[in-house]
Amino acid sequence: MINRHIQSDLENRLFSGKAIVLMGPRQVGKTTLIDMVCGSRKDVLYLNGDEPDIRENFSDITSDELIAIIGSNKIVVIDEAQRIKNIGLTLKLITDKIKHVQVIASGSSSFELASNIKEPLTGRKTEFKLYPLSYAEMVKHHGLIKERRLLEQRLIYGYYPEVVTAAGDDARNTVNELADSYLYKDLFILNDIKKSYVFEKLVQALALQIGSEVSPHELSRLIGVDKNTVNKYLDLLEKAFVVFSLPSLARNVRTELRKGRKYYFYDTGIRNAVINNFASLAQRADVGAIWENFLIAERRKLLDYKRIRHKMYFWRTTQQQEIDYVEERENRFHAFEFKWNPSAKARISKTFTRAYPDSETAAISRENYEDFFDVH
Repeated sequence: MINRHIQSDLENRLFSGKAIVLMGPRQVGKTTLIDMVCGSRKDVLYLNGDEPDIRENFSDITSDELIAIIGSNKIVVIDEAQRIKNIGLTLKLITDKIKHVQVIASGSSSFELASNIKEPLTGRKTEFKLYPLSYAEMVKHHGLIKERRLLEQRLIYGYYPEVVTAAGDDARNTVNELADSYLYKDLFILNDIKKSYVFEKLVQALALQIGSEVSPHELSRLIGVDKNTVNKYLDLLEKAFVVFSLPSLARNVRTELRKGRKYYFYDTGIRNAVINNFASLAQRADVGAIWENFLIAERRKLLDYKRIRHKMYFWRTTQQQEIDYVEERENRFHAFEFKWNPSAKARISKTFTRAYPDSETAAISRENYEDFFDVH
């Protein structure tokens, strides 16, 4: 069993008087994590929002009905909670009226779950996000040397638990199945998206442009839908944990881009499955983009798991000066350039360092990438 970074934190929040909300993509191990947290306890009631009778019984339920259903159980786990109508009010009733019971709600669609719980559970919830496995988690699981040796495999096939534990060539089959079966499931179910082929073309376009600035206008021309639809779909993809975006940093330089945005995949294996390219890194022209995606996704996991408040950007000027990744923490910027080839020179723009003189800067390559996975 691979231990998850947030397990101890989640365990420490049990019976603190607040609902626990666990969000993340499908198939990243949310149910497994909850099972590990609950251990061998016999007083746990498991409910699944994918089941029709659970959705029916828990929509608009009263506190008396909840007490009867929960019985003597001390923990109530509601999986795929976003599928239950008015789930926020149900969680509020349990938290307020049945104080000795700990409720844990998990869901794979942050937008539905968050919108249904935000107002009812204000001040009554602790939120966690669970992502695909991380480099740090795998180092802890089987050691630094082995994980270093598997770096290329991780860049190609990603960190979904089923992929990591797959044997031999099964990794490719598994990540393809995950991409085909789960990538768009929540979006299609919850948003009644009819033109799935258009949606898939958009994801493919994003996959081919990781590390590059994305223009909704260009995407709309490419896939044949209006810009408003593109923006809607981009927003849904972020809220469903398929991709995340970085805005452009624009504070002190007149020529800084102010409206740009880059998109990255939470998992490079899913990205490669979308474009059906699992070639070795030596055969690829996009190795730099994959490396950049991998590093930024790992950094995001790290910061979120450690609950470090931060903002993430890229930086570029109209003169094409650029920095791959800029992180803002405690009112200070940390700028990074990424190079797959350790011998390639990485230069931090002097325009940036003059504009932001208190910034820390670094170049990250295969020789020092582990330093990037630790926040000093």
